[in-house]
Amino acid sequence: MNNGLQAKISAQGMNPEQVSQQIENFKNGFPFLKITGPATPDHGIKVLSDEEIQNHLHSYPEKASKIEVVKFVPASGAASRMFKDLFGFLEGDGDLSSSPFVQKFINQIEKFAFYPELNQALKEKGTSIDDCIDRKDYKEIIATLLQDDGLGYGNLPKGLLRFHSYGDSKRTPAHEHLIEGTQYAVGKDKTVQIHFTVSPEHEEKFKKEIAAILPQLEADSGLTFKVTYSQQKKSTDTIAVTMENEPFLEENGDILFRPAGHGALLENLNDIDADLIFIKNIDNVVPDRLKETTKNYKIAIGGVLLEIQEKVFDALKKLDLETSTNTLNVSKKVFTQELGARLPDDFEAQREVDQAKFLKKKLNRPIRICGMVRNTGEPGGGPFWVLEKDGSQSLQILETAQIDMNDPVSTGHLQAATHFNPVDLVCGTKNYKGEKFDLIQYRDMDTGFITEKSKSGRELKALELPGLWNGAMSDWNTLFVEVPLITFNPVKTVNDLLRDEHQ
Repeated sequence: MNNGLQAKISAQGMNPEQVSQQIENFKNGFPFLKITGPATPDHGIKVLSDEEIQNHLHSYPEKASKIEVVKFVPASGAASRMFKDLFGFLEGDGDLSSSPFVQKFINQIEKFAFYPELNQALKEKGTSIDDCIDRKDYKEIIATLLQDDGLGYGNLPKGLLRFHSYGDSKRTPAHEHLIEGTQYAVGKDKTVQIHFTVSPEHEEKFKKEIAAILPQLEADSGLTFKVTYSQQKKSTDTIAVTMENEPFLEENGDILFRPAGHGALLENLNDIDADLIFIKNIDNVVPDRLKETTKNYKIAIGGVLLEIQEKVFDALKKLDLETSTNTLNVSKKVFTQELGARLPDDFEAQREVDQAKFLKKKLNRPIRICGMVRNTGEPGGGPFWVLEKDGSQSLQILETAQIDMNDPVSTGHLQAATHFNPVDLVCGTKNYKGEKFDLIQYRDMDTGFITEKSKSGRELKALELPGLWNGAMSDWNTLFVEVPLITFNPVKTVNDLLRDEHQ
């Protein structure tokens, strides 16, 4: 990299050394991971019995009441992708028959929670939804929903859209996450801590929405809420390059840097100081009538983590005291049976002191329990066994881009997968001495993603950091637990809100 480019990079507050490595990543790509098989209920996914769930429902609340619990909700995403088909319709000729998606939207428009608000906005313009439908002026309805002179939904984050209707009351996903927090995220001092990652332009709107909800919710629940916010750090942005892997220069000569995907939120997660952290996406919420199953399984995976963490901590404390056949056996049992990991083939041939060193390193890491749902064809990463450089095998959540699709063995493992990742995690980020792990040290930088985009009509390549629940947590201890499909109800398009689960 020449001095001129280095000076430009430094002037934009970026690290020239990191940027140089990013350019190398563009040139060389990322290696595929070595899959040894899919994680299934037979090998790698724990299926909880009714008795186990009941035990956790009984014991978890008391355990949680003694620790700091935080619900971490990535909520930065704009809702514009939800309305892609509606935006496309605005640019077209307004013929409803040419778009089955928009036809469904209009035909069932009364079912959306935002219907009354949208109708009121149209009345303020001197018309109404019924009037527009009678005149076949569907564009007026959609424009009022999306544009800033109406409801402005096209420029709002998902977390602030009206998703669910409760008679005259309408709830946003942000509101639903607060309600969920009362059900499984009550920690020390009867406090519910919820952290939203938001875009800078939306933070004040989130604060206004939450401020309108909390007084009544605290009064009704008898709980205290502590709601905090953070923004994706500018320092995590990555350089964009041309198709020839040269820095992409904007018209004013500045180098283009882009947000690096949800993996950049590892920095935000790393700033959270808590004993237990739940992670769930902003749009994966359901009305109250369906919350019971989600609550039970969230409590269950939280209970599983606390139970296993206790055994891990006990094994590490024993290893601190002595290296003996007994302490090694305890640690091996925790690693292979409780965490379900696999030791290297040559492990038993190693000296006891080396075995102890290996086990201590492997056990003394952040822990996560990941809910997994049965595969029904939804897009998303899946749970697999991966061969590590040290010869051990670990459980990982992989995206298709990390799998060599030209390798018949790898594609065979992919086709044999039974579950996928709904982003349903609970994390333990402190060690057995009560100290917070530096989560950045447990990320595998060889697991990033390269995508092709465009800017001002020019093609470019963009770099995403290792995904938050993929490579960003690659060196964590991971356990997969099967959760019911009803706990996964994302809203990818506006018409997803017409599903029974959101009515």
